[in-house]
Amino acid sequence: MTAFRQQLASALSSTRAKWRSTSYHRDWADFKSRAPQEKGKTVALSALKFLNLAVAVHLVGEYVGSVRAMAGPSMEPTLGDRGEWVIEDRLSYTLLGRRIARGDLVTLRSPLDPYRIVCKRVLGLAGDVVCVDPTGRLAPSTEHVIIPRGHVWISGDNAAMSRDSRTYGPVSVGLITGKLFARVWPLSKFTVFRDPMTYID
Repeated sequence: MTAFRQQLASALSSTRAKWRSTSYHRDWADFKSRAPQEKGKTVALSALKFLNLAVAVHLVGEYVGSVRAMAGPSMEPTLGDRGEWVIEDRLSYTLLGRRIARGDLVTLRSPLDPYRIVCKRVLGLAGDVVCVDPTGRLAPSTEHVIIPRGHVWISGDNAAMSRDSRTYGPVSVGLITGKLFARVWPLSKFTVFRDPMTYID
């Protein structure tokens, strides 16, 4: 029995020696030594791809355009008060240098709350003389204002339910973040806002 064990041990030892001498063993040993490094490279590459994607999404949203939800009664009937999704075009104003025009539907940071994005319509440009409230509902309703350089006069299409330039005066163009390009949801109300003056009631 002892002799058999010795023979078995000798055979196993010989097999191990042969295995270590083969290219398969060398490849396996090399793979095990490289595995942690390869894993680290894979994680780093994945993190870099994610970072690149995040930067690309940010740049597109900041300078090209984004999809944004709009809600509230101030822009009825152009936009519904129950929440509609619109495409906000930032490319025209930021990179293409398109000038803001009367009738444009714009998104902007609210002068009352800079963390809130609102949608209004541009009614007056720098140099225009506007009446604060022709309807006589706000005092002093007969006051006329000359819009200063670098500012615009904005209003909600549903003026009775809107806080706009009648409340806080001319708005700096620096607060404007984009222009409404289209309403995409609900699909039954899909609209491309081509001619801004068409949608003024």
